[in-house]
Amino acid sequence: MPTREPTPQLQSEVYDFYTHKITEAERLVTAADGQLEMIRTQELLRRHLPPAPAGVLDVGGGPGAHARWLADDGYDVHLVDPIPRHIDQAVTQGLSAELGDARALTAPDQSADVVLLLGPLYHLIERDDRDQALAEAYRVLRPGGLLAVAGINRYSSLFEHAAFAHLHKEPVKASISGILQSQVHDGKKAFTAAYFHSGEQLCDEVTASGFMDTRVHGIEGPAWSMLAAAERNTGQPFRDTPLFQSVLTAARMAEAYPELLAASSHLLALGWRPR
Repeated sequence: MPTREPTPQLQSEVYDFYTHKITEAERLVTAADGQLEMIRTQELLRRHLPPAPAGVLDVGGGPGAHARWLADDGYDVHLVDPIPRHIDQAVTQGLSAELGDARALTAPDQSADVVLLLGPLYHLIERDDRDQALAEAYRVLRPGGLLAVAGINRYSSLFEHAAFAHLHKEPVKASISGILQSQVHDGKKAFTAAYFHSGEQLCDEVTASGFMDTRVHGIEGPAWSMLAAAERNTGQPFRDTPLFQSVLTAARMAEAYPELLAASSHLLALGWRPR
């Protein structure tokens, strides 16, 4: 096995955000738009995953939101995350998990059938770091293995803050304008520093790392911000409503129209390591 580089240092603000400011375990089960993200991610992955019990390496898997349902589906799942709190939460649920970094995996070469990167790429601001994470995913995948990579859409903050009904306020407007221009969230408010991809950029980065047949899907579809607006501005849950079902239907229908990628909150790129 080749000599591995030391684990890269985690940004302190990322550690602080996930350790002290939010409970990541609740993100995909509380707000309706989070539940929409979960349902659509499950749909897209189940469509392309190899049959269980294939081996899945869930890199940046947090406390195990996706690892749980994959394990329930019969997959052999191992989770890697840089936040100790997340590892503790995953292990408590009976999941196999280790502390680690997407840019320096401990998994052996060609040892996984599937690699998930459903969080790391948008936390890696520099292209070199994202390329290293993708290179590590390529290294540990078996020939023919599947890579699934999530990115935050470049325009998601525009839709989100319109839904919060404060985009017209000058400080917010200026902040979102900066994100649209730079594709970087500075991490000063509400979230960590993050890189926001366009669909084309995400596809190009995955393809440049050696993966083939790369395709990018919009996860939540073009109407997710309507759902977010309804829930945030009424204080009422919208999971079991006709609006939720309509927004979910819109996400499914939009798949056939690549020009609608720019309206989703998150993007999911799927690529395969050549055989």
